[in-house]
Amino acid sequence: MWSTLAQKGQAAAGRSIPELMSAERADGYAVEACGMRFDYSKTAMTDADRDHLLAMCDAAGLSEKRRAMFEGRAINETEGRAVLHTALRNLSGGAVMIDEQDVMPRVLGTLARMEGFARAVREGNFRGQGGAITDVVNIGIGGSDLGPAMATLALAPYHDGPRCHFVSNVDGAHIADILGPLNPETTLIIVASKTFTTIETMTNAATAKAWMAERVRDPAAQFAALSTAQDKTAAFGISETRVFGFADWVGGRYSMWGPIGLSLLIAIGPEAFRAFLRGAESMDIHFKSANPLENMPVMLALTGLWHNQGCGHATRAVLPYEQRLNRLPAYLQQLEMESNGKRVSMDGADLPVDSGPVVWGEPGTNGQHAFYQLIHQGTRIIPCEFMVGAEGFEHELPHQHRLLIANCLAQAEALMKGRSLDEAKALIKDKFSGDELERQARHRVFPGNRPSTMLVYPKLTPEVLGAIVALYEHRVFVEGVLLGINSFDQWGVELGKELAKALEPVVAGETSADDKDASTASLVGWLQRHGA
Repeated sequence: MWSTLAQKGQAAAGRSIPELMSAERADGYAVEACGMRFDYSKTAMTDADRDHLLAMCDAAGLSEKRRAMFEGRAINETEGRAVLHTALRNLSGGAVMIDEQDVMPRVLGTLARMEGFARAVREGNFRGQGGAITDVVNIGIGGSDLGPAMATLALAPYHDGPRCHFVSNVDGAHIADILGPLNPETTLIIVASKTFTTIETMTNAATAKAWMAERVRDPAAQFAALSTAQDKTAAFGISETRVFGFADWVGGRYSMWGPIGLSLLIAIGPEAFRAFLRGAESMDIHFKSANPLENMPVMLALTGLWHNQGCGHATRAVLPYEQRLNRLPAYLQQLEMESNGKRVSMDGADLPVDSGPVVWGEPGTNGQHAFYQLIHQGTRIIPCEFMVGAEGFEHELPHQHRLLIANCLAQAEALMKGRSLDEAKALIKDKFSGDELERQARHRVFPGNRPSTMLVYPKLTPEVLGAIVALYEHRVFVEGVLLGINSFDQWGVELGKELAKALEPVVAGETSADDKDASTASLVGWLQRHGA
């Protein structure tokens, strides 16, 4: 079926998206769910193409595999684990079974403990050794950082708790710049590491503890841990009352719905955090129940497969016209590329097609003055995924939000319509003539016929953000099912980590670089001569 999809993609190369457009198409190539609308009409996909993609869902057994995920079966086959991040936002409390045991009492119990601790911090009942907590520093990396950092920024209008900061990079500049302005006597440190062994996180945690110890008698008393390794958290000095664990069926990049979201919970409070969970739960319910053609995650996934594996477009630009979503492209980059950046199928055979695309992006309108030039006039076609809210929070500046919306819609329209040579000539005919008119006009031609999608929502509330993130999680799942891969392991991150452990004593001069390749050995020598 992949070869047929590629043939359909090749056939679409010369197809005019503007000629496809009609009022009927605008409604027929859109899905509404959870108060949002996803429009994929500005693509070269036809009914026949869409029918083939839907048939691929049936052939891949999407419905059964979706059911298996929600039922807690071990769909992460390489690690023998269930995939149940959805249980973390199952606020309805319906049973979710693993090995004939309902996991929901534990999930809801942990959430209640998190809420109790967050209230204590927010209300000043849990205090630093110099007074009420003014700042919270989350130390993590990857999914233990990107999710809560993205969501905390996105929901800034709902912040009414301590200031939240995030440290992830083992580069000492990151933690130094974050901790420098803070008061250790009123700072809470959250260490996010399931195993409490992640080298970058634990290195930063040790640095933070030493920083706090300069002014605080018992620094560990101002630490909390998001970890299942209670022996290690105890050895660090953190009381079990401030340790919040989560099961191995929660993958890192899917984990901010539970304990990894503690920093967000402290920032926005339990009521707003539960609204965030409810938004995701509403998307879960939609994903489980809607038929494929009316299923937003399914159609978002199929549009992505159409552009990548069908049309051969290797990258995907995520372009939120919402400044507070400026970390969303990076979050979705990890979600997509760590999940679906695979080369073998479930049975270990080489994939017959390319896997996930390169995901990147930047908020509008900033990107318009940076990389949109290449998107509009470059030689490569880059499918764009726009998103914008109908309403902003800055009510005193409604004209700016209207301008933001106008820019978002205009960019999608410009990508589709383009500008012909004749139109370009007409624009400058009063300035140039003859060969110079032709030459100048060619610089002003926009090929157009470039695909984009649009996700619109009422306002970036906690519910809406939860629904958006869950939408993209399920999109990744659907793409992975059709590709026949395991979207829930990440062995590709392991080799570099192993080699880094071996290289650290080499860089420190404690062991020889003789067993390293010539390039690595030469680079180590240069760095050592210059201060490493």
